[in-house]
Amino acid sequence: MSTVARSVRPFASRVIAQKPLSTPSIARLSPTLRFPRGNTRSFSQSVFWQVKKYTESHEWIELAEDGKTAKIGITDYAAHSLGEVVFVELPEEGLEVNVGEPVGAVESVKSASDVLSPVSGTVIKGNAVLEDKAKFINESPEGEAWIAEIEVNDVAEFDALLDAEAYKQTLDLE
Repeated sequence: MSTVARSVRPFASRVIAQKPLSTPSIARLSPTLRFPRGNTRSFSQSVFWQVKKYTESHEWIELAEDGKTAKIGITDYAAHSLGEVVFVELPEEGLEVNVGEPVGAVESVKSASDVLSPVSGTVIKGNAVLEDKAKFINESPEGEAWIAEIEVNDVAEFDALLDAEAYKQTLDLE
């Protein structure tokens, strides 16, 4: 959030929550005075909100707001290296995985590669979109083309993973 927004926000919240002035000319000049009381929206972030980590084997994992579930997928680099994806093998619901075990596979016109789980947990579901449209993984590998959603056994396992900057440094070494 920008510095200006941080400094204006408390003032704007107080103004919006106040009763409108009875003078019609002032109300016309300031539309914020006409907002109904209690219609303000506060924004907060939990500590774990969208914690995204990476592995050296080019998988990413993003912890959800609840701090218990996470989505796993392949990185932009991996998707680009594979080329045109033609098939994605999704995991079965309820599959127990440990760190480094396959949670799916991606096949392209060039090669095939296992998708390894960055943390241990239980698979909640696979991304059904990829069953019908495997190429979607090339369009949004680190977004909506995630491969599996899992319930994480131990959030502390995230500490052993790479943040975005450290992951980028591993790419420079390749």
